Amino acid sequence: METLETTALPGPELQPWQYGASFAFGMTFGGVLYKSEVIRWERINAMFRFEEAHMYIIIAMAIVVAMPSMWLIKRLEATTVTGEEVPIKDPPYQRGIIYGGLTFGVGWAITAACPGPIYAQIGAGEFAALATLVGAVGGMFIYSILRPRLPN
Repeated sequence: METLETTALPGPELQPWQYGASFAFGMTFGGVLYKSEVIRWERINAMFRFEEAHMYIIIAMAIVVAMPSMWLIKRLEATTVTGEEVPIKDPPYQRGIIYGGLTFGVGWAITAACPGPIYAQIGAGEFAALATLVGAVGGMFIYSILRPRLPN
């Protein structure tokens, strides 16, 4: 019988400073989400109703930053903090992407949260986001059950 002391945790073994750096990055990212108002229900609602461009500009800026970042990661053959290769492959097209995207979009429109900002909303005192978190986790479990029958 394995004990907690002998059970290996999944994933790479990190140094203590790496855990601290990850925590600090997460806290900073949450603060940016909060200050930029991307976690506010009113902003997301206005985006889906085409009443303001605030969220569309933020999404466009994320794409503008991500494109050269991905190019640099490929070009410089960047590695993770543990020295592992960062595998970047072009995924093949699957019909399930359309269904998943539609489900994600409907959930985002109803709850005003995609997975990342749920935690920032909870941290900002928006405790209704706990229901969104429960729904997201429940959706993952439902997906894991239905996955063998879905188009993959």
